[in-house]
Amino acid sequence: MKKNKKNDEIVFFEISQYRYHLEGLRVSKNTISSYVSDLMQYQNFLVEYEKIDDVTYITKEDILKYIQSLKRKKLKTTSIARKIIAIKDFHEYLLKNDDVKENVAATIESPKMESHLPQVLTVDEITKMIDSIKEDDSLGIRNKAMMETLYASGMRISELLDLTLGQLHLKDGYINVIGKGDKERQVPIGEMAVQSLRKYLLEREKIKNKQTNILFLNYKGDKMSRQGFFKYIKNLAKENDIKKEISPHTIRHSFATHLLQNGTDLRAVQQMLGHEDISTTQIYTHIDKERLKEEYDNTFPLSMLEKDEK
Repeated sequence: MKKNKKNDEIVFFEISQYRYHLEGLRVSKNTISSYVSDLMQYQNFLVEYEKIDDVTYITKEDILKYIQSLKRKKLKTTSIARKIIAIKDFHEYLLKNDDVKENVAATIESPKMESHLPQVLTVDEITKMIDSIKEDDSLGIRNKAMMETLYASGMRISELLDLTLGQLHLKDGYINVIGKGDKERQVPIGEMAVQSLRKYLLEREKIKNKQTNILFLNYKGDKMSRQGFFKYIKNLAKENDIKKEISPHTIRHSFATHLLQNGTDLRAVQQMLGHEDISTTQIYTHIDKERLKEEYDNTFPLSMLEKDEK
């Protein structure tokens, strides 16, 4: 391949193939655009400064040099992290597509995020909260359905409270969620959430006192308030002796973290959460690493011995 002379000229034709690959995965247009833009900048650096015109010549050292160049430009940590995600995913694609013999980006690490890691609950803590909800009346059944749906989908509380009957597709196991900027996404939900919603829909007629398509109603038959439901979640955690600081996004943060802990692809989590920028989703990989380190420190004998000796 010939050396690139224009910043918008594709030298690595694999970038075009990678774009088609992402489109086939139904990745959002904004994400594809961001990935390709980041990869074009990566390509241009390699062509201009490392004299590389073929992906098979790229080494780990070349990638590290590029990352250093980004740091010298004083780019934000989140921007660098996003570019690294694109590079790592691209090189993983190259390996799977047999374009290269090894993934030279496999051990490249993203920079530590500057923001504080959000608080998350464990699977056991969330299970304990949901199982403690008494379904002895219509409101209890509603509360159980709301918590099951919130955890099964990872949607924002505002998105949950804005749900209408027409957004439910329980037979197919998914919900059409309307997110920020009125952007719609399809989010799968598990069988437990489906069952809780079916049970609530039968009870909903007892709460409803006027014509409305809003799914979750308060005791007056009106749409529930965000503040009211958040207060309910905090009280539910307190009743179950959970002393962690609870925020409106705690269940959402926990949903994303648990998915990644179980091996779900970062891009899939991004789509379910409705994040425009994958670097926003990247924060959950740091939570996962912190949790693993904490579990290691608390359970591995030598680590515990070192603590005792300090």
